[in-house]
Amino acid sequence: MESTDRLLLRRSSDRLVVVLRGDWTREQPYAVGPVLRQLEESLEGMVGIAFDTTALGRWDSMLVLLLRRIERLAAGHSLELDRSGLPRGADRLLQLAGASAEHRDAGRDTPPGGMLHGLGVRFYHALADAAALLRFVGEATLAFGRLLLGRARFSGRDLLLFIQAASFEALPIVSLINFLIGMILAFVGVVQLQVFGAEIYVANLIGISVTREMGAIMVAVIMAGRTGAAYAAQLGTMQVNEEIDALITLGLPPMEYLVLPRILALTLMMPLLVVYADIVGIAGGLLASINLSSIGLHQFMLQTVEAVGLDDILIGIFKGAVFGLLVASAGCYHGMRSGRSSASVGRATTDAVVMSVISIVVADAVITVVTTLIGV
Repeated sequence: MESTDRLLLRRSSDRLVVVLRGDWTREQPYAVGPVLRQLEESLEGMVGIAFDTTALGRWDSMLVLLLRRIERLAAGHSLELDRSGLPRGADRLLQLAGASAEHRDAGRDTPPGGMLHGLGVRFYHALADAAALLRFVGEATLAFGRLLLGRARFSGRDLLLFIQAASFEALPIVSLINFLIGMILAFVGVVQLQVFGAEIYVANLIGISVTREMGAIMVAVIMAGRTGAAYAAQLGTMQVNEEIDALITLGLPPMEYLVLPRILALTLMMPLLVVYADIVGIAGGLLASINLSSIGLHQFMLQTVEAVGLDDILIGIFKGAVFGLLVASAGCYHGMRSGRSSASVGRATTDAVVMSVISIVVADAVITVVTTLIGV
C-alpha cells in the first residue's frame, strides 16, 4: 500500500483501489507523475482499478486530469476501470473527455490522394449533382402536369404574392438599369456613326439590340440577383427551420406547395417585364440620341418603328419566358438542396445566382444561333 497526504493506493482482492482524500483543485497543485509511477508499479497481478472518494473534498479540472491519466494507464495495461466510486460530475466529465479524444481528428481534412484521386472525386460529385438536377426537373415537370390536370396543391394567395414580388416590386430597378443601358447604347452608337454621317441609324442599333437582346438579358440578370437569390434564401431558411419537413409530415408535397408557385410567378412575369424594359430602354436611347446628335424626336420614332419588327419583339419576349424559367428553377433547386446551417444557406444563394447567370448566357446563345439559322 502506497500513500500520500491526499492519495492512497490500496489492494482489494484483485483490484487496486485509488483512495482520494481532501481537496483536488488548481489552487492546490499536486505532483501527479510520481503517484502514477507508483500506481503502475502496483498493477502487477491486478485485473482492474477502482476508486474510493468517500473522503474527497472540493475538486475541479485538476481531479479530472488525474482521472483521465489513470484511465489511459488502465487502458494501456488492459485493465478494467471501475468508475462507480467517483462523484457523478467527475464521471460525466471523464466520459466527455474520452468521447472528445475519440473524435479529435474529426475536423481534419482528408489528405489529398493525388491528381487522379481528385479527378475521380470531382467526377463523382458532378454525377451526383447531375442526378439531383435531373430529379428536380422530373419532379417539377410532374408537378406542372398535375397543375394542368387541376390536381396540384398550392396556395393561390402565395402565387399572387410571388407575382407581385416578381413584377411591380421589380419595376424601379428594371427601369433604372434599362434606361441607362439605352443611354449607353445611344452614346456609343452616335459617337461611332457620326464618323460616317449615318447617325440616324442609331435608332436601328438601339431598337434591335434592346428588343432582341439587351432588354431580356438585363431583366434576367436583375431577377437572378434579386428574385432567384431570394428564392434560394427563403427555401434554404425553411430547410434550416425544418419547415419543409413539417410540410411533408402534413402530406403537402414541397414541389407543388413551394416550388411550383415561384416558378410560375417568375416565368409568367418575365415576358411582361421584358416588354416594359424594351420601352424604357428605347426611351433612354431616344433621350440620349436627340441630345447628342441632330436627330429629332419624330425621326427617331419613325426609324425605330421601321427597323424593329414584330419578330424582334417576340424573340425578346420568348427569351424572357425562358430566362424566367431558368432563374426560378435555379433558385428553387439550390434552396431545396440547402443544408441546415446559415453557411449552407449562403452557399445555396451564391450557387443559385451563379447557375442563373450561366444558364442565361448559354440559353441566349442557343436561341440566338437557332433564330439566326432559321432566318428569324
